[in-house]
Amino acid sequence: MAEYKQYITQAQENGNVMISEEVIATIVAHAVSEVEGVVTLGVKPGADMAELVSKKAWGKGLKVVIGESDEVYIDCNVILAYGQSVVAVAKAVQEAITTAVESMTGVKVTAVNVNVCGIERK
Repeated sequence: MAEYKQYITQAQENGNVMISEEVIATIVAHAVSEVEGVVTLGVKPGADMAELVSKKAWGKGLKVVIGESDEVYIDCNVILAYGQSVVAVAKAVQEAITTAVESMTGVKVTAVNVNVCGIERK
């Protein structure tokens, strides 16, 4: 996965449909916001400043990579509500992201990595 693309291109009958990684990041952010137990997306502590500058969505706690064969890899940083099961909420986040992205774009989500960056009291 040395090179990545910024768009997924899907050939249609009358032309092509191009879906940007920013669109996928927006879908992911909305899906995460719907998961019970998630307070917010969060920037991973110690995130490299170069990543924050070069990846627009990474500053929002998301990183979307589109592979050469239009496979999608997603890294998502979340802050959970105090008292929630970390593993259960993280699994729910993975499922919500996969379902939302695949149903809205028609592309295969290869991996969803959930990084729990913190816990907050609501």
